[in-house]
Amino acid sequence: QTLRTVYGVASDRIAVIPHGVPDMPFLDASFHKDQFGIVGRKVILTFGLLSRGKGTEYVIEALPEIVAAHPDAIFVVIGATHPEVRRQEGEAYRLSLQQRARELGVDDHVVFHNQFMDTRTLTEFLSTADVFVTPYLNKEQIVSGVLSYALGAGKAAVSTPYWYAEEALANGRGRIVPFRDAPAIAGEVIDLLSSDVARNAIRKKAYTHARDMVWSKVAGQYLALLGEVREERGVRPRGPYQLRTLQANAFDLPQPSLDHLRVLTDDTGIFQHARFAVPDRDHGYCTDDNARALIVALNARQVLPDGDAVMPLAYRYRGFLSHALNEENGRFRNVMNFDRTWQESAGSEDSHGRALWALGETVRNAPTEGMGGLAMGLFERALPMALDFTSPRAWAYALLGIAAFLTRFGGASDARRARILLAERMLGLFKANASEDWPWPEPVVTYANAILPHVLIASGAALDRPEMVDTGLNALHWLLEVQTDAKGHFMPIGNHGWLARNQAPARFDQQPIEVQHMVDALLEAHEVTGERHFVDEARRCFEWFLGRNDLQQAICDHSTGGCRDGLAADGVNQNQGAESTLAWLHSLMKLHIAAGAAGAAVAAEPAPPARPRQAPRLVAASGGDRPVPVPQVAAPQ
Repeated sequence: QTLRTVYGVASDRIAVIPHGVPDMPFLDASFHKDQFGIVGRKVILTFGLLSRGKGTEYVIEALPEIVAAHPDAIFVVIGATHPEVRRQEGEAYRLSLQQRARELGVDDHVVFHNQFMDTRTLTEFLSTADVFVTPYLNKEQIVSGVLSYALGAGKAAVSTPYWYAEEALANGRGRIVPFRDAPAIAGEVIDLLSSDVARNAIRKKAYTHARDMVWSKVAGQYLALLGEVREERGVRPRGPYQLRTLQANAFDLPQPSLDHLRVLTDDTGIFQHARFAVPDRDHGYCTDDNARALIVALNARQVLPDGDAVMPLAYRYRGFLSHALNEENGRFRNVMNFDRTWQESAGSEDSHGRALWALGETVRNAPTEGMGGLAMGLFERALPMALDFTSPRAWAYALLGIAAFLTRFGGASDARRARILLAERMLGLFKANASEDWPWPEPVVTYANAILPHVLIASGAALDRPEMVDTGLNALHWLLEVQTDAKGHFMPIGNHGWLARNQAPARFDQQPIEVQHMVDALLEAHEVTGERHFVDEARRCFEWFLGRNDLQQAICDHSTGGCRDGLAADGVNQNQGAESTLAWLHSLMKLHIAAGAAGAAVAAEPAPPARPRQAPRLVAASGGDRPVPVPQVAAPQ
């Protein structure tokens, strides 16, 4: 009826097949009672995963009246606590039921079997029921396997009037009582326990009705339906289902949630750290995280259906960056105490670079001229300082900001000169330090690693420097190879030892920031080369957050919208600080944006062939070109 009236499905397109049940014999309730130690007792029984919506407390409230009429009555509750309930509140509900039974003086008439029984044991225990109860509280329940099993065993059932019970127990197959009505439950149970004739009449009707629900007959109905569908397809064939890849379909990606981002943010900015999912005010704020948060907020505006709702956060993070710039020395301060005092006059080079990145993204993606204009002015004041930095990652962050800035103001001469200078400096670092077996610009691979090849690929494409692009691609392939486990999952280099030349990479602790920058770099490689395997690899790396990692444990937390701080040898770090949460949200949103863009391209026309290019070549310290083989990384299965 719901399909017809709500969804407009034609009646001849609807097939109804009942819930399947085991083929159980029609046994007297006393047959198995000796097996479970309840000989001579009148059994009121229910089973299923225990939760508050099951209304079990109303049967316990009814027990004093039932026991007064039938002192040999016993209420048996079979089933473990629902896993989600146990995760959130432990056994509080079960304990409250037990306590209520004690208060009512019926604790010797209640038995809890806190276990998940196999089918044979469950059906044998079910056969001991003189009366079966489902006192559920939610009327809009469309099916109940528990009640189906009771019908299949030929039990006299008493139930509240949820939708399935109203249908299943119609025509004298059971008794219906109002929701949350212990006296009504007591009245019907007492009546059935007092009258063998009435109880057995219901049992017979229930068992006869349920004979069409046994698995053999249900399976036959499925086969018959499939036969009809197959015959119809022979007359009216449909086109084959086309599998849509990640590039064409973003719907298999988790939906971003900004709940934890909002929890971590106050009217000053985003807190650095959290204890579990609770903000830790002791460590205050930092420019690093507020810059990251600003980028995430701008990306969220493109991804979320209510994207404009995130703009108050973006303005807050943008305001933090304005306050962070020390006008006296042109440097961004980094760490701010909870009392809004700064800990230094100039922060790290990396924090300055991240601020430039966020400001460049704001210039490109700001929803208002005012926000973009203020970001442009701040970017131009802060950019010159980055030209004197020595940190390669600070160069890289600045280059990302410059690239974003130039998409809006392509003729900005200072930004264009800065890109050339920093990109050449990065390439020179690779030339000076890399070799055929170590295509890396440093003696140790440390943190945020993929950003280095990322900016070479992006800058080389913008500057039409194939050597720069190929050096970046070669380093990216190598970095992906050394961070891929033999089982095929992504394995970020751990911060307890990193990866030194001629050494094995440290396994732990693995940090979310490594995944973020690898996803970014792989998507950039796809953008530049057109080679779609880079998108597949980005998704494989991203799945580290979802549990495809060394310990097969989820790093993201769907219940909060945040992300745990890393993967250690003994498990997941349960704190959900800013860096990890922003790395998760950044990666997720970039994949959504990439999938949406690719989907639009696929819908418009066939994908263009990949740009032909020569095998990547690496310029070593000697200055001579030597071909370097590209590692072959297996696609995820």
